[in-house]
Amino acid sequence: MALVLAVEICSACYCVDNTVETVVGNAICADGAAAFLLDAGDAANVRSPEVVDFQTFLDPEQIEEVGLRHQDGKLRIVLGASIHKLAGPMIEKALQRLLQRHGLSRSGIRFWVVHPGGRKVINDVQAYLGLTDQQTQFSRTVLRNYGNMSSPTVMFVLDEVVRNGDPHPADWGIMVALGPGMATEVALLRW
Repeated sequence: MALVLAVEICSACYCVDNTVETVVGNAICADGAAAFLLDAGDAANVRSPEVVDFQTFLDPEQIEEVGLRHQDGKLRIVLGASIHKLAGPMIEKALQRLLQRHGLSRSGIRFWVVHPGGRKVINDVQAYLGLTDQQTQFSRTVLRNYGNMSSPTVMFVLDEVVRNGDPHPADWGIMVALGPGMATEVALLRW
């Protein structure tokens, strides 16, 4: 058994200046914590997915677009204006490799557990990957109810899927996290 814990205190990085980037960062970022207990044995609860495989894609040329920066003795959240345009292509690069390894196509994926980096991020990822409103509804719900809590956010989206998505045994899912670097982590899930 293993415990996966994600805690982010984004409010520790709130900064006040006259930039749109700071206003947006302060408006959508929130504090959050989430934990999962992973069990390698047979689970009695079929609503809990198994992590089948994962793929990472890093674009070091975009290192200045997402992350934290020291400014005037404080940490400041950095959310570049191009993030929403970068997310879809980066996800696609990791996703192609992952799906190919397992002989799957996007049409075979029932649940899309996408990190809601912001409204524009969800909109652009949805359009780029050809997802439906139904497939991004859980990400939108978490963004609306909790904001972008950085690393715990995608765990909140998975919780929404498990509680309200009605997953069935043998359903496939894709879980997507976005982060500093700019980095994309994509996990293949199976219920």
